[in-house]
Parts: sequence; C-alpha cells; structure tokens
Amino acid sequence: MRTPDPIEIGGHRVGPGERPFVIAEVSGNHNGSLDRALEIVDAIAGTGAQAVKFQTYRADTITIDADGPAFRIRDDHGLWGGRNLYQLYEQAHTPWEWHDPLFARAREHGLVPFSSPFDPTAIELLESLDAPAYKVASAELVDLPLIRAMAATGKPMVISTGMATLAEIDAAVAAAREGGATQVVLLACTASYPADPVDANLQTIPALREAFGVPIGLSDHTPGIGVPVAAVALGAVAIEKHVTLQRADGGVDSDFSLEPAELASLVTETDVARRAMGPARFGPRESERDTLALRRSLWVVADVAAGEQVTADNVRSIRPAGGLHTDTIGTVLGRTFTRDVARGTPLTWDLI
Repeated sequence: MRTPDPIEIGGHRVGPGERPFVIAEVSGNHNGSLDRALEIVDAIAGTGAQAVKFQTYRADTITIDADGPAFRIRDDHGLWGGRNLYQLYEQAHTPWEWHDPLFARAREHGLVPFSSPFDPTAIELLESLDAPAYKVASAELVDLPLIRAMAATGKPMVISTGMATLAEIDAAVAAAREGGATQVVLLACTASYPADPVDANLQTIPALREAFGVPIGLSDHTPGIGVPVAAVALGAVAIEKHVTLQRADGGVDSDFSLEPAELASLVTETDVARRAMGPARFGPRESERDTLALRRSLWVVADVAAGEQVTADNVRSIRPAGGLHTDTIGTVLGRTFTRDVARGTPLTWDLI
C-alpha cells in the first residue's frame, strides 16, 4: 500500500518519516483555575511536545441538566461513578473567556494550540482565534453534521476513533471530505478512562492506515508511556496524552494524565522508536565497524618454534578478528608451524 502523505498542522509535518507529533491535552486538569491552566501550558512548553489541545464546550452545549439514569455515569465507574453529566461537564469545561489567553500563551511558547469543539458555537469561537486544526472527540465521531461544520473551515482534522466501528469511521471520514477537509489524521483510541493497555489493540494502527490511506496516530488514556512508544513502532505518527501538573492534585482527568517530566520522556522515547524503525537488513552496519574487528578468530597464544605441532594450548579462538575462521580449528590442530611464531600473532595458512 502507498505510504500516506504527511499533512501539516501549525507548521509541523505530521506523517510517516516525521518526528511524532505529540499533542498534550489539558482537558479538565485546570481544576477550575485559569492560572493553573496557563501553568500547565507553560509546563508543556518545556517538554518538547509540539501541540497543546483544549476542549471547547459548555455544559449546556454538550448535554442538558437532567438527572435520569441515562444522564448519570454508572456508580462503579472508577473515576466519575454516580456523577451527573451536567455537573461533571460544568466542572471540567474550559470557559469561553479563557481560550484567548490560553491560545496566546501557547503561541508565545511556539506551541500549536487547537481544540475539540462540541457544537457550532464552539467552532465560531475557535475560528475567531484562528485555530489551525480541529479535533473530533471519540463520542462526537457519530455527529456527522458537526464534522462537516469543522471540515467547512478548511483546517486539518484530527479524528479519534474510540468505540467506533469501521463503518462509523468510514462515515466520519466521508463527512469530513464532503465538508471540504483535505487533510485528515485518524487516531486509534480506547475510550475508557483510564484505559487498560490490554484493550489498546495497537494492530488497529496499520489496519486503519490500510483502510483509509491517511496518517494514523493514537489518542491514549493508559497509564505511562509504554503504549505510545509501541504505537509509534507500529506506525503511529501522532500521540495525544492528557497532561497535568501533578496527579496528586486530583481533578476529573488526573488519574490517566502524565506529569510534565513523563510527557518529556514520551516525546524523547517515541522519537527513538520512530528512528529505530528502519528497513530489515543483515550484515554489518558502518556503526558496527569497530565491533566487527572484535569478532573471534584463531590466534597463536604461546611462542612457538618452527616444526612444533599446532595444539589447543598454542592456538585458540579468541578476540579480535584477523586470524583464520574459528571453525578451521579442527583442520589446523596437529599440523606443524613452518617458522617461529610469537604469541599474539593471528594464525594464517602460511604459518602452518
């Protein structure tokens, strides 16, 4: 299959062969404080991540204030058990008036700021801030009119695929293209919070690339950085992770968020994984030249005189290279030396 062409988000090429595009998600980790949100952006700037992402909604634009069973999270959910959706989103949302200072702070640091809009008014706000891209959250993948509205801006689109069937992903990609999007990245995703690595199913990454012919990344909610590193080894070109200052501070997303030092490690190690994924090859590399010279071979390990017999005491397989192949030992044992040979001489055919 043809390698997908890279796309561009905020001046960064995102695609095969490029450094992984790391998206640091602030989400609700601001804990209701603009100062904390700005501090998170400052911390992200020191990690090497290229982008910072927000979520743009109000409780009234993402749900309604209702308390029926469908509007509550199941009681045994590890993070949000029993919570009313409206109250949860009221706590977690990023207020409209915060977006301008947050985008400005990100740009001061050279970060690419963008967001997930959850309704048309959010798109209007983000357009007023010249957002360079749009993110479709996993639960919104089935909102095809919303996807078409994002696509109509002409901006690149990053689409998370958590929970989605292949048919639903196909419909979302088609809606984006119908709406005018020419640059699309799909993110493999497990939409559980936190996610168990066993549910990551990272072989989905090459399967999505084959099915849709676009760059594929990962939106990850597992603890740590192991899953993102493995994802890059399987071809992921973008990684999204939630970030907080300290998990101990608490908050709606803290349990599955990275701290800044961990995000810096993710940036480093995913790029190591990317650079390690060269083509299959055999034989010595140029970088192995010095070690190649240390291969074992047959050497004379004791001073010998002409006419002496070759024995296991005066000829051995040792490092370095330079002597006869080690497997010739059975052929040379019992022969005689043609001349005096000093200890530390590589054994060659002319010596016996």
